[in-house]
Amino acid sequence: MTVRIAVLTVSDRASRGEYEDLGGPAVKAWLERVISSPVEIEIHVIPDGLESVRDTLIRLCDVDGVDLVLTTGGTGPSPRDLTPEAMKAVMEKELPGFGELMRNKSLDFVPTAILSRQTAGTRGKTLIVNLPGKPGSIDTCLTAVFPAIPFCLDLIGAGRIETHDEILKAFRPSK
Repeated sequence: MTVRIAVLTVSDRASRGEYEDLGGPAVKAWLERVISSPVEIEIHVIPDGLESVRDTLIRLCDVDGVDLVLTTGGTGPSPRDLTPEAMKAVMEKELPGFGELMRNKSLDFVPTAILSRQTAGTRGKTLIVNLPGKPGSIDTCLTAVFPAIPFCLDLIGAGRIETHDEILKAFRPSK
């Protein structure tokens, strides 16, 4: 069974075509390198804002039925950075450990990691994880949290993801 993954770039400027979306393609490339099982990955670019992010997340989860949504961008302290607020309106169960680990790992590289407000949560059978917008930070954060994502998907009844163990080993408790 093919797992469906949506990558959601949240950026006013990228959505208007003022600059190229680098975050979405970076997430997709990372996933294609690490995941060994069949996946379908689609990238969406939308403007910042509570309503745009909220409504898109609801559609991806409830209508499109994707297994995993990875957002990139909109998690800083700027007035238009409202991805965490949209997440709070959408998720049924928050998984704050994702954000805590991403900030902790990112602090090894930049002191401004403490400004990030990433989180994760579930909505039905979909896991949603907020990532930063910069490709280097995306790599750091995905490498940190992805080992837990396949088991989380198992627990919520989403599709099953396998990884290339030599690149990144997914954690599943022994039976």
